[in-house]
Amino acid sequence: MKKVMILSFAAALIATGCTSKSVTKTPGIDLTNLDTTVACGDDFYEYACGGWMKKNPLKPEYARYGSFDQLRENNQEQIRVLFEELGKQKAEPGSVAQKIGDLYNMGLDSVRLNQEGAAPIADELKRIQSLSGKEAVSAMIGEMHRTMSAPFFAIYVDADAKNSSMNLAGWYQAGMNMGDRDYYVVDDENNRKIRDSYRNYIKTLFTLAGYSQEAAEQAAATVLKVETAIAKAAFTREELRDPQAGYNVMTVAELKKQCDGLDWDVYFNTVGLDSLQKINIGQPRTLKAVNELLKTLSEQEMRDYLAFNCIDGAAPYLSDDFVNARFDFYSKTLSGKEQIEPRWKRALNVANGVLSEAVGEMYVAKYFPPEAKERMVQLVANLQTALGQHIDSLEWMSDETKAKAHEKLNAFYVKIGYPDKWRDYSGLTIDPKESYYANVRRAAEFETLYSLKDEGKPVDKTKWFMSPQTVNAYYNPSSNEICFPAGILQPPFFNFDADDAVNYGGIGVVIGHEMTHGFDDQGRQFDKDGNLNDWWTPADAEQFNKRAEILAKQYDNIIVLDTVHANGHFTLGENIADHGGLRVAYTAFRNSLNGVEPAPIDGFTADQRFYLSYATLWAGNIRDAEILRLTKIDPHSLGRWRVNAALRNIDSFFKAFNIKEGDPMYLAPEDRVIIW
Repeated sequence: MKKVMILSFAAALIATGCTSKSVTKTPGIDLTNLDTTVACGDDFYEYACGGWMKKNPLKPEYARYGSFDQLRENNQEQIRVLFEELGKQKAEPGSVAQKIGDLYNMGLDSVRLNQEGAAPIADELKRIQSLSGKEAVSAMIGEMHRTMSAPFFAIYVDADAKNSSMNLAGWYQAGMNMGDRDYYVVDDENNRKIRDSYRNYIKTLFTLAGYSQEAAEQAAATVLKVETAIAKAAFTREELRDPQAGYNVMTVAELKKQCDGLDWDVYFNTVGLDSLQKINIGQPRTLKAVNELLKTLSEQEMRDYLAFNCIDGAAPYLSDDFVNARFDFYSKTLSGKEQIEPRWKRALNVANGVLSEAVGEMYVAKYFPPEAKERMVQLVANLQTALGQHIDSLEWMSDETKAKAHEKLNAFYVKIGYPDKWRDYSGLTIDPKESYYANVRRAAEFETLYSLKDEGKPVDKTKWFMSPQTVNAYYNPSSNEICFPAGILQPPFFNFDADDAVNYGGIGVVIGHEMTHGFDDQGRQFDKDGNLNDWWTPADAEQFNKRAEILAKQYDNIIVLDTVHANGHFTLGENIADHGGLRVAYTAFRNSLNGVEPAPIDGFTADQRFYLSYATLWAGNIRDAEILRLTKIDPHSLGRWRVNAALRNIDSFFKAFNIKEGDPMYLAPEDRVIIW
């Protein structure tokens, strides 16, 4: 399992793609997306997106449906065409076409999947239920980390935060299958209901796997006991955002002394790190709790906890009973979804994920216009110039820190569209004679070993952390890189036929957002080479933190649902990036005009079109359960607040729409904050 501090534009890594090279023109601003019955000064999000929301009601298979999901659906249809074209060819055994085609077809074969039931995991569960002794447990945990699940903790390899040219192994807290510690430790009515549903889900899985009712009840109690113990010690969401607190390198010899509940030699040999000398412990407090569990759990408790991790990880690739049980908890209970995705979409997503770059290579060849990459190169350069201007204009920052900021800005490593070199999947075997689960498990192992093999080696900066067909973008502080996959270079983000105001308000803000991540409360702690290194003067750091705290409190005051508030400190990095992205993109847009004001289009000035374009990116509908879930786990603010809360700090927005004191969108000048 890989843990990379990737700071992305969207709330999820949504695979989607560009339109075909033969396209229907998309308007820059679709007037039917507006709701002009709402005053822009009352609620700009509703004004800019209300029409879209009415046209696109929530579908049963979605907890949130927005612009990203529309693009995802479009992409799924395009990838489906690619897969069906592959199916018409006679694929060479071992070829990418064979692997994609067979994996996709196995996911579609409901008859076989339902006939097999729990059989694909029977041998694995049998081995788990016979475990005895530290050595056997250590080997099993290593095997599970190498394949499909992360009991107790996760292992990964990434750039050393303080020596970014070299890769280092890392230990990261995991083992809580509900994902967030608050589900276990916060004792309110909503979380109690979720814990009860989780207990029932665990029992259901064990029963489907052949356990008696009594054994399933006991196993469920054990799973909750173990995961709650981890959660009580786990770092909070806010603590996880502190890169200094997450840097605790020790030798393997020191690890063995501090955590003797596991046979680390057996574990590392099994997982694929047999020559490991040192490791970064991301959360020492959590490691201590995990060690205590490893030493005190009975053998049967250990077996039951590991068995659940096996069954839960396998469930999406087994019979409908397993799939539906998993959907009922993780999607219906936690997110509010009403209906599972069609089987073809689920099968497509698995094949697309397992062989992502291979699919991406075919996808780019069919759908990605090369002129988009050329235009992006120029836009990125324009945004870099604008951000440099913003750095120079900061009255609170010293010349010394400004010079370092410029060095970092000029050192950005930019990736656009797709990798220069495609990944080799020849070492992955997809065999239709074996079960769907067995093939996905082998693919997961292939992916883990692909990552872990880099331990102790120089960092490969050409490596991509998103596939080309993904609608998203990211900043990676350890390599000081910004990446814009091909998938995001399409409307509403990037539109060849639209005016510059629309493109700067769309993809321009995305570019500015990722650049600003290099200077948000996390990213600013890394230098131009990607090292965790304080390049700020103490006075400048104090001034930055003062302004960041104002922004955090603005978002803390937002009520997202009923009495639940947004978490402005958890979302601070993304909010700084939204704020900075908007300001820098607007400056780059105004620079591009060379003093010549464009004529209004459809009655909207250029500045108005810039802000309407930005708002369109976040058009969407969302269920109440998903609001609560995302507020708990997502470092991005909800779409409504990525519009309304971000814009309330920007002077040019107020001028563009003549928003005045007394309007709900208005924020007094003395309460506005400028960070970048």
